[in-house]
Amino acid sequence: MAAGHHDHSPEATGSVTKNRSIIRSFRLAALLGAALLPPAVAGKGDPAEPYIAMCTGCHTIPGYQASFPRVYRVPKIGGQSAQYIDAALHEYKKGERNNATMQAIAQGLNDEQIGLVAAYFASRGAPAK
Repeated sequence: MAAGHHDHSPEATGSVTKNRSIIRSFRLAALLGAALLPPAVAGKGDPAEPYIAMCTGCHTIPGYQASFPRVYRVPKIGGQSAQYIDAALHEYKKGERNNATMQAIAQGLNDEQIGLVAAYFASRGAPAK
């Protein structure tokens, strides 16, 4: 194919459409999940609790491996610095880090919520080595 030309075949455009659809689905799931969580009750529990449920299923299991979009090791984030977690979530939110699931989750959080999640996991012990 000549430089500057794009492949508009049904096979090429179908995979792009499928990938976009998958990413939209993850974003919608993250937003709906965050919207359905109850707000923190003043004086009860940690203010991050409404936002951490979507993190704990992957990031608190030692040796956990996810399989979408490829098989990779999911880091355990308990004890990681709050600054690192905050920066990473903002990078996912802006699309500077490439993971559809994490981008969708981060895009469903505002700056305050990201700060709460970062502080919560930073206070939860040493990260796995």
